[in-house]
Amino acid sequence: MSSPVAPHLAPSTATISYDDVQRASERLAQVARVFDQRIVGQHGLRTALVSCMLAGGHVLLESVPGLAKTTAAQTLADSVSGTFHRIQCTPDLMPNDIVGTQIYNYATGEFSTQLGPVHANMVLLDEINRSSAKTQSAMLEAMQEKQTSIGGEIFKLPKPFMVMATQNPIEEEGTYVLPEAQMDRFLMKEVLTYPAPDEEVDILEMIQSGRMSAPLTAQPVSIQDVEFLQGLVEQVYVDTSIKQYIVAIINTTRGGGPRPLPNLNQHVRVGASPRGGIALMRIAQALALQAGRTYVVPDDVKALRHSVLRHRIVRTYDALANNVAPESLIDAVFAAVPSP
Repeated sequence: MSSPVAPHLAPSTATISYDDVQRASERLAQVARVFDQRIVGQHGLRTALVSCMLAGGHVLLESVPGLAKTTAAQTLADSVSGTFHRIQCTPDLMPNDIVGTQIYNYATGEFSTQLGPVHANMVLLDEINRSSAKTQSAMLEAMQEKQTSIGGEIFKLPKPFMVMATQNPIEEEGTYVLPEAQMDRFLMKEVLTYPAPDEEVDILEMIQSGRMSAPLTAQPVSIQDVEFLQGLVEQVYVDTSIKQYIVAIINTTRGGGPRPLPNLNQHVRVGASPRGGIALMRIAQALALQAGRTYVVPDDVKALRHSVLRHRIVRTYDALANNVAPESLIDAVFAAVPSP
């Protein structure tokens, strides 16, 4: 992404040192090299995953089977020297299978706690919409509270902690719809599209040559590096005018804002919550750091607007019946709100 010149949005005194920006660029380049070895194309997916990790949030990946959702999540975990667990969701998966349970030891007559696979830095929740509502809620509680409760005892999740959940489109058989309130817990929802023909040729060549399964040559970053990057993202300067811009966008999705969209209520039943505004700001800060900037510009807010807002806008039955895409509604909102 280009770095637009917007001196009026920069802080009067630097919030992040030049050395820290350079160190961040080097660590992000390491992550990019790991992706280059495993993933062909899908640049939007890479940006979404890395931005979400930097912003300390969770990401929901949706596409038809076979578009490298699981591979991309595994690759992000490989780019970080943390613990990684993959949970395959099925209708009979129970909350204890994810969170952990207490096991009775007959020899000692005592209970011991066995932590579940959610206790890892990176957790891949494959096909989350195949698990029951009870199991989904247990996972989403862990995501929100950053802790689990087993036998009345609280266990903190490791830091950093990130969930990458995948789901196939809802129309498929044997799936449970994720309620809007639970979808809102995800910082982003990325929808994957088919690769271009030349990229598919590259995929076939990588598989035939064995490069796809070859050991990684790129050096992963450490857990401390991830925490350093997350700390830097929080320090990226956000001007008051940018915050007002974000609030105006969120309010416009609810039918308000400085320039309300006429007839929006025909398409949107519920607009974005304040969590949507927080997500827009966090992702904008992450994108600014990736661009080597220490302050946010309007383009950072716009860049991943679909991924941040598409699952936070509840469409009316008319909009669903007429196939009005949430992305087109988001674009209309951004077109209506003037940039600072």
